[in-house]
Amino acid sequence: MKIGQKVQVYRLRDRVSKDILNKLGQQGTVKDFKMTDGSGIGAVVQFTDKTAVWFFEDELKPVK
Repeated sequence: MKIGQKVQVYRLRDRVSKDILNKLGQQGTVKDFKMTDGSGIGAVVQFTDKTAVWFFEDELKPVK
């Protein structure tokens, strides 16, 4: 995964707010990366409504 790549949110690991739950199935663009607690890396995804949310990499899949 790299910055500028189009991705789709295809699953959510944890319980999340309704706003984030509504992102499930939506496509967005990777804008940045974020270190998670531990050794994981998350991706900050910006959607067409200009909101940005970070997700674990295994919650996203590339859009072809």
